[in-house]
Amino acid sequence: MTTGSDKNAQFDGSVPAHYDRFLGPVLFEPFATDLAARLSTTATDVLELACGTGILTRALREHLPGSSKLTATDLNQPMLEYAQAKLAEVSGITWTLADMSALHFPSDSFDVVTCQFGLMFVPDKLAAVREAHRTLRPGGAFLFSVWDSLEKNELQRIAHETICRLFPNDPPNFYEVPFSLNDQDELAKLLREGGFDNFELEIISKRAVCPSARAVAIGLVYGNPLISAIRDRATVEAETVIDQIEEAIGQACGYEPALGKMQAIVISARPNKH
Repeated sequence: MTTGSDKNAQFDGSVPAHYDRFLGPVLFEPFATDLAARLSTTATDVLELACGTGILTRALREHLPGSSKLTATDLNQPMLEYAQAKLAEVSGITWTLADMSALHFPSDSFDVVTCQFGLMFVPDKLAAVREAHRTLRPGGAFLFSVWDSLEKNELQRIAHETICRLFPNDPPNFYEVPFSLNDQDELAKLLREGGFDNFELEIISKRAVCPSARAVAIGLVYGNPLISAIRDRATVEAETVIDQIEEAIGQACGYEPALGKMQAIVISARPNKH
Protein backbone atom coordinates (compact mmCIF):
# COMPACT_ATOMS: atom_id res chain seq x y z
CA MET A 1 0.00 0.00 0.00
CA THR A 2 1.05 3.55 -0.53
CA THR A 3 0.62 5.33 2.72
CA GLY A 4 0.59 8.77 4.21
CA SER A 5 -0.15 9.99 7.71
CA ASP A 6 -3.84 9.08 7.40
CA LYS A 7 -4.74 6.31 9.85
CA ASN A 8 -6.74 4.62 7.08
CA ALA A 9 -3.46 3.98 5.29
CA GLN A 10 -1.43 2.57 8.20
CA PHE A 11 -0.91 -1.14 7.55
CA ASP A 12 1.35 -2.13 10.43
CA GLY A 13 1.59 -4.48 13.40
CA SER A 14 -0.13 -7.79 12.61
CA VAL A 15 -2.11 -6.23 9.74
CA PRO A 16 0.22 -7.35 6.90
CA ALA A 17 0.06 -11.01 8.00
CA HIS A 18 -3.74 -10.99 8.33
CA TYR A 19 -4.08 -9.09 5.04
CA ASP A 20 -1.90 -11.58 3.20
CA ARG A 21 -3.38 -14.73 4.74
CA PHE A 22 -7.09 -13.99 4.82
CA LEU A 23 -7.62 -11.39 2.08
CA GLY A 24 -4.76 -11.99 -0.36
CA PRO A 25 -5.98 -15.22 -1.99
CA VAL A 26 -9.61 -14.09 -1.95
CA LEU A 27 -9.61 -10.43 -3.02
CA PHE A 28 -6.23 -9.69 -4.55
CA GLU A 29 -4.69 -12.73 -6.26
CA PRO A 30 -7.40 -13.03 -8.96
CA PHE A 31 -6.87 -9.43 -10.03
CA ALA A 32 -3.08 -9.71 -9.72
CA THR A 33 -3.04 -12.62 -12.15
CA ASP A 34 -5.15 -10.62 -14.59
CA LEU A 35 -3.03 -7.47 -14.27
CA ALA A 36 0.30 -9.27 -14.65
CA ALA A 37 -0.90 -11.04 -17.79
CA ARG A 38 -1.47 -7.64 -19.42
CA LEU A 39 2.23 -6.75 -19.29
CA SER A 40 4.30 -7.31 -22.37
CA THR A 41 6.92 -9.97 -21.84
CA THR A 42 9.36 -7.73 -23.73
CA ALA A 43 9.43 -5.23 -20.84
CA THR A 44 12.96 -4.94 -19.50
CA ASP A 45 12.46 -2.56 -16.56
CA VAL A 46 9.25 -2.71 -14.52
CA LEU A 47 8.35 -0.58 -11.51
CA GLU A 48 5.65 -1.71 -9.12
CA LEU A 49 4.12 0.93 -6.86
CA ALA A 50 2.33 0.12 -3.59
CA CYS A 51 3.41 -3.52 -3.66
CA GLY A 52 1.84 -4.29 -0.29
CA THR A 53 2.59 -7.88 0.74
CA GLY A 54 3.90 -8.79 -2.71
CA ILE A 55 0.83 -10.40 -4.24
CA LEU A 56 1.15 -8.64 -7.59
CA THR A 57 4.95 -8.76 -7.26
CA ARG A 58 4.91 -12.56 -7.35
CA ALA A 59 2.53 -12.60 -10.31
CA LEU A 60 4.71 -10.13 -12.19
CA ARG A 61 7.88 -12.08 -11.52
CA GLU A 62 6.21 -15.29 -12.74
CA HIS A 63 4.94 -13.58 -15.90
CA LEU A 64 8.05 -11.64 -16.89
CA PRO A 65 11.17 -13.26 -18.33
CA GLY A 66 14.05 -13.74 -15.95
CA SER A 67 16.09 -11.09 -17.72
CA SER A 68 13.54 -8.37 -16.85
CA LYS A 69 14.29 -6.12 -13.90
CA LEU A 70 11.46 -5.73 -11.39
CA THR A 71 11.58 -2.99 -8.76
CA ALA A 72 8.92 -3.35 -6.06
CA THR A 73 8.17 -0.34 -3.87
CA ASP A 74 5.92 0.71 -1.05
CA LEU A 75 5.84 3.61 1.38
CA ASN A 76 4.72 1.35 4.20
CA GLN A 77 7.78 -0.26 5.78
CA PRO A 78 5.95 -3.16 7.52
CA MET A 79 4.20 -4.19 4.30
CA LEU A 80 7.43 -3.97 2.30
CA GLU A 81 9.35 -6.01 4.87
CA TYR A 82 6.62 -8.64 4.93
CA ALA A 83 6.66 -8.91 1.12
CA GLN A 84 10.44 -9.11 0.98
CA ALA A 85 10.54 -11.87 3.59
CA LYS A 86 7.72 -13.79 1.91
CA LEU A 87 9.43 -13.67 -1.49
CA ALA A 88 12.99 -14.06 -0.20
CA GLU A 89 13.57 -17.10 -2.40
CA VAL A 90 12.33 -15.32 -5.55
CA SER A 91 15.19 -13.79 -7.51
CA GLY A 92 15.09 -10.76 -9.77
CA ILE A 93 13.28 -8.34 -7.44
CA THR A 94 14.72 -5.11 -6.07
CA TRP A 95 12.88 -3.84 -2.99
CA THR A 96 12.85 -0.20 -1.94
CA LEU A 97 10.79 2.26 0.06
CA ALA A 98 9.20 4.85 -2.20
CA ASP A 99 6.46 7.45 -2.09
CA MET A 100 4.57 7.12 -5.36
CA SER A 101 3.77 10.83 -5.33
CA ALA A 102 7.51 11.73 -5.07
CA LEU A 103 9.55 8.94 -6.62
CA HIS A 104 13.32 8.97 -6.26
CA PHE A 105 13.95 7.34 -9.65
CA PRO A 106 15.35 9.27 -12.64
CA SER A 107 13.03 10.25 -15.47
CA ASP A 108 12.55 7.74 -18.31
CA SER A 109 13.67 4.79 -16.16
CA PHE A 110 10.99 2.17 -16.81
CA ASP A 111 9.13 0.44 -19.64
CA VAL A 112 6.16 -0.25 -17.38
CA VAL A 113 4.89 1.29 -14.16
CA THR A 114 2.23 -0.80 -12.49
CA CYS A 115 0.13 -0.61 -9.36
CA GLN A 116 -2.68 -2.74 -7.95
CA PHE A 117 -5.23 -1.03 -5.68
CA GLY A 118 -2.82 1.59 -4.37
CA LEU A 119 -3.67 4.93 -5.96
CA MET A 120 -6.83 5.33 -3.86
CA PHE A 121 -4.74 5.72 -0.70
CA VAL A 122 -2.49 8.50 -2.02
CA PRO A 123 -3.37 11.99 -0.74
CA ASP A 124 -2.03 13.69 -3.89
CA LYS A 125 -3.23 11.43 -6.68
CA LEU A 126 -2.32 13.84 -9.45
CA ALA A 127 1.28 13.98 -8.22
CA ALA A 128 1.38 10.17 -8.28
CA VAL A 129 0.10 10.01 -11.85
CA ARG A 130 2.59 12.67 -12.93
CA GLU A 131 5.40 10.71 -11.30
CA ALA A 132 4.38 7.58 -13.17
CA HIS A 133 4.45 9.63 -16.37
CA ARG A 134 7.85 11.13 -15.55
CA THR A 135 9.54 7.82 -14.83
CA LEU A 136 8.16 6.07 -17.92
CA ARG A 137 10.16 5.85 -21.10
CA PRO A 138 8.62 6.92 -24.41
CA GLY A 139 6.39 4.09 -25.59
CA GLY A 140 6.01 2.74 -22.05
CA ALA A 141 2.80 1.96 -20.18
CA PHE A 142 1.21 2.83 -16.86
CA LEU A 143 -0.92 -0.19 -15.97
CA PHE A 144 -2.92 -0.03 -12.75
CA SER A 145 -6.17 -1.00 -11.09
CA VAL A 146 -8.62 0.60 -8.69
CA TRP A 147 -11.68 -0.88 -7.05
CA ASP A 148 -15.06 -0.17 -8.57
CA SER A 149 -17.78 1.09 -6.21
CA LEU A 150 -18.39 -0.44 -2.81
CA GLU A 151 -21.84 -1.52 -3.97
CA LYS A 152 -20.20 -3.76 -6.59
CA ASN A 153 -17.87 -5.46 -4.11
CA GLU A 154 -20.06 -7.64 -1.99
CA LEU A 155 -17.84 -8.74 0.87
CA GLN A 156 -16.46 -5.30 1.65
CA ARG A 157 -19.91 -3.72 1.32
CA ILE A 158 -21.35 -6.18 3.84
CA ALA A 159 -18.45 -5.50 6.21
CA HIS A 160 -18.94 -1.73 5.92
CA GLU A 161 -22.70 -1.93 6.46
CA THR A 162 -22.22 -4.17 9.49
CA ILE A 163 -19.65 -1.81 10.98
CA CYS A 164 -21.90 1.21 10.45
CA ARG A 165 -24.66 -0.64 12.28
CA LEU A 166 -22.39 -1.55 15.21
CA PHE A 167 -20.97 1.98 15.49
CA PRO A 168 -23.98 4.18 14.63
CA ASN A 169 -22.64 7.37 16.20
CA ASP A 170 -19.06 7.25 14.90
CA PRO A 171 -18.59 4.51 12.31
CA PRO A 172 -15.03 3.78 11.16
CA ASN A 173 -14.76 4.92 7.54
CA PHE A 174 -11.91 2.74 6.31
CA TYR A 175 -13.98 0.97 3.66
CA GLU A 176 -14.91 4.25 2.05
CA VAL A 177 -11.27 4.86 1.12
CA PRO A 178 -10.40 1.91 -1.17
CA PHE A 179 -13.59 2.49 -3.15
CA SER A 180 -13.26 6.24 -3.52
CA LEU A 181 -11.73 6.35 -7.00
CA ASN A 182 -14.27 4.56 -9.19
CA ASP A 183 -15.70 7.48 -11.18
CA GLN A 184 -14.46 6.91 -14.72
CA ASP A 185 -14.76 10.58 -15.67
CA GLU A 186 -12.66 11.48 -12.64
CA LEU A 187 -10.08 8.87 -13.60
CA ALA A 188 -9.95 10.16 -17.18
CA LYS A 189 -9.45 13.72 -15.98
CA LEU A 190 -6.70 12.58 -13.60
CA LEU A 191 -4.88 10.78 -16.39
CA ARG A 192 -5.09 13.68 -18.82
CA GLU A 193 -3.84 16.16 -16.23
CA GLY A 194 -1.05 13.74 -15.36
CA GLY A 195 0.19 13.63 -18.96
CA PHE A 196 -1.66 10.63 -20.40
CA ASP A 197 -3.96 11.27 -23.37
CA ASN A 198 -3.88 7.71 -24.66
CA PHE A 199 -5.60 5.38 -22.20
CA GLU A 200 -8.20 2.65 -21.84
CA LEU A 201 -10.40 1.80 -18.86
CA GLU A 202 -11.86 -1.68 -18.53
CA ILE A 203 -14.30 -3.10 -15.98
CA ILE A 204 -13.17 -6.47 -14.65
CA SER A 205 -15.52 -8.68 -12.63
CA LYS A 206 -14.37 -11.62 -10.54
CA ARG A 207 -15.80 -13.95 -7.92
CA ALA A 208 -14.24 -13.96 -4.48
CA VAL A 209 -13.99 -17.57 -3.28
CA CYS A 210 -13.53 -17.70 0.49
CA PRO A 211 -12.94 -20.96 2.36
CA SER A 212 -15.39 -19.71 4.96
CA ALA A 213 -17.33 -16.63 5.96
CA ARG A 214 -15.40 -16.71 9.24
CA ALA A 215 -12.00 -16.58 7.56
CA VAL A 216 -12.81 -13.62 5.35
CA ALA A 217 -14.49 -11.81 8.25
CA ILE A 218 -11.25 -12.09 10.22
CA GLY A 219 -9.36 -10.60 7.28
CA LEU A 220 -11.86 -7.80 6.78
CA VAL A 221 -11.34 -6.71 10.40
CA TYR A 222 -7.72 -7.57 11.20
CA GLY A 223 -6.26 -7.23 7.71
CA ASN A 224 -6.47 -3.45 7.40
CA PRO A 225 -6.47 -0.29 9.57
CA LEU A 226 -10.09 -0.91 10.57
CA ILE A 227 -8.85 -2.87 13.57
CA SER A 228 -7.14 0.24 14.97
CA ALA A 229 -10.32 2.27 14.57
CA ILE A 230 -12.32 -0.39 16.40
CA ARG A 231 -9.84 -0.48 19.26
CA ASP A 232 -9.72 3.32 19.45
CA ARG A 233 -13.50 3.50 19.92
CA ALA A 234 -13.50 0.76 22.58
CA THR A 235 -17.28 0.37 22.42
CA VAL A 236 -17.53 -2.97 20.59
CA GLU A 237 -15.03 -5.81 20.83
CA ALA A 238 -13.24 -6.82 17.64
CA GLU A 239 -14.44 -10.40 18.02
CA THR A 240 -18.03 -9.19 18.16
CA VAL A 241 -17.47 -7.28 14.93
CA ILE A 242 -16.03 -10.41 13.32
CA ASP A 243 -18.99 -12.49 14.52
CA GLN A 244 -21.46 -10.01 13.06
CA ILE A 245 -19.64 -9.74 9.72
CA GLU A 246 -19.33 -13.52 9.52
CA GLU A 247 -23.08 -13.93 10.03
CA ALA A 248 -23.96 -11.23 7.49
CA ILE A 249 -21.61 -12.69 4.87
CA GLY A 250 -22.79 -16.21 5.62
CA GLN A 251 -26.41 -15.29 5.07
CA ALA A 252 -25.70 -13.43 1.83
CA CYS A 253 -22.83 -15.42 0.32
CA GLY A 254 -22.71 -18.77 2.11
CA TYR A 255 -20.75 -20.01 5.12
CA GLU A 256 -18.36 -22.65 3.74
CA PRO A 257 -17.42 -21.55 1.15
CA ALA A 258 -18.52 -17.94 0.89
CA LEU A 259 -18.78 -16.61 -2.66
CA GLY A 260 -18.88 -12.87 -3.26
CA LYS A 261 -19.02 -10.63 -6.31
CA MET A 262 -16.17 -8.18 -6.79
CA GLN A 263 -15.34 -5.66 -9.49
CA ALA A 264 -12.39 -3.46 -10.39
CA ILE A 265 -11.35 -1.00 -13.07
CA VAL A 266 -8.10 -1.70 -14.93
CA ILE A 267 -6.43 1.23 -16.64
CA SER A 268 -3.76 1.09 -19.33
CA ALA A 269 -2.22 4.47 -20.17
CA ARG A 270 0.59 5.61 -22.47
CA PRO A 271 2.76 8.65 -21.73
CA ASN A 272 2.75 11.66 -24.01
CA LYS A 273 6.43 11.28 -24.87
CA HIS A 274 8.32 10.76 -28.10
